[in-house]
Order: sequence, then C-alpha cells, then structure tokens
Amino acid sequence: MTFDGYSTSLLIQLALGLIATGVVAGILAGLLGVGGGIVIVPVLFWIMTTLHFAPEIAMPIAVATSLITIIPTSISSMRAHNKRGAVDKSLLKLWGPAVAVGALVGGILSKVIDGEGLLLIFGFIALAVSINMAIPKTLVISDALPKSSLVNRAIALVIGFFSSLMGIGGGTLSVPTLSAFSFPIHKAVGTAAAIGLLIAVPGVLGFIWSGMEVDGRPPLSLGYVSVPAAIVIFPVTFLCAPIGAGLAHSLNQRYLKLAFAVFLAITAVKMLSSAF
Repeated sequence: MTFDGYSTSLLIQLALGLIATGVVAGILAGLLGVGGGIVIVPVLFWIMTTLHFAPEIAMPIAVATSLITIIPTSISSMRAHNKRGAVDKSLLKLWGPAVAVGALVGGILSKVIDGEGLLLIFGFIALAVSINMAIPKTLVISDALPKSSLVNRAIALVIGFFSSLMGIGGGTLSVPTLSAFSFPIHKAVGTAAAIGLLIAVPGVLGFIWSGMEVDGRPPLSLGYVSVPAAIVIFPVTFLCAPIGAGLAHSLNQRYLKLAFAVFLAITAVKMLSSAF
C-alpha cells in the first residue's frame, strides 16, 4: 500500500520518528531552555530529503514547521517556569516587541534566502552555540544588562531575526546572551520559554506568507508549514516540556550541557556539509 508514492511502512517509521523527535524536543525545551527547534529542524530536514524533496524546499519547510511546533512547547514550558517564579516579566516587556519584529522580518526574508542559505545560518550558529555550551566557564561580558533601552532592543531584534531563520525558540540564543550579562540562569531559561513564543508566532506568519506561491511543497502544506508533521509533533512537545522544566531544577546542568553540546556540534557539521 502506498500514499503519494511512499510505502505505508515508511510513513509509519517517519511518524514514529516525528513522535520521538517531539519527546526529545519538548524535554530539552524545558530542561535547557534551548528550544526544541534545535532538534526538530535537522530531523525534519532529514525526513524531507529522505522523501526526495529538494534541499531548497526541505530546509524552509523544516524551519517553518519547527517554528509552529514551538508555540505549544513555549506555552507549556513558560507556564511551568512561571509557577516557579522564573519568568522575568520586566525583561519580556523590554525585549518582547523587538524580538517579535525580528522574527517576522526573518520569516518574510525566507522568500529571498534559499535553502542553502538557511542551512549555512543554522549550521554556523548551531556550531557556535555548541562551543559556547561546552566551555566550562560562562562567557561574561558585564555584570548587568545594558542600561540603554535601544541597545537592549537591538540585541532582542538580532535574537528574534536569527532564531526565526533557524526555526528555533528563544532559548538557544537568548540564554547564553543573558548569561553573558550575568542574568540568573534559572530566570534566563524561564524567560527564554516566553521569548520563544514571541519568536514562533510572527516567524510562522512570515514563513506562511513566503511559501504560499512556491511550487514543489509537500501535500497539505500551509506556505512552508507542513501541517501533517506539525500535527504529529504538536501534542508530544506540549506534554513533554513540563517534564524538562521539572528536571531542570534537579539535574546536574553541566553534564547535560556537555552531552547536548556534542550532539549539537555533530548536527551542525552535518547541516554544513549538506550546504557545501
């Protein structure tokens, strides 16, 4: 039995792979504040290329679909962290609008940035993040966030822009950035979950608009968003994010970060090799 040329057994394997991806992504979103997208994007890209979609289609589909799955993950993780008082609402007010604008611009610009460009952006930034996570001592720039509102908004704009183009939540870039300004780590992780929501919603809207007229997309796609893949991953990430948030307050973060840094470095290298 086949569906659009794909065997039933292959589709079942891919569905199971998406469920497993959702479990890992949801737990990591709550556990490390890195955002499930850092896992979802490379897996979705692999799945799309396995189904013989061209990289220039596979990568924006992976990024956009990852962004839409971040919405329930961020909500779930944010609620769990907020119960522990780990969401800094004043920082959200300061950074939020600029993060959202940056994410929307990133989504819209996906219309002119090809799949290879998205691969390069993801690969290089993911590699930098993995190195930062592996370094024993956190890079510290200052003992406090900049006093200038303009500087803060510029930082938030950049985080929103690149996070959107990578299909990741706010944690991957905002947590190390906040840590560099001596922001308390638990509040950085908790606030990053809320930032992820501000990235995902406008980013998704931008990718939907950018992909509406593109040929060669998978069936049942909304712009660059693969609706079937999103439906499979949605509930799993939502249910698993609170588990990660709970574990974040009890496990040794150092060993977890080292393990994830290795995984991320390997993933980044594979993504870069696909681009070159």
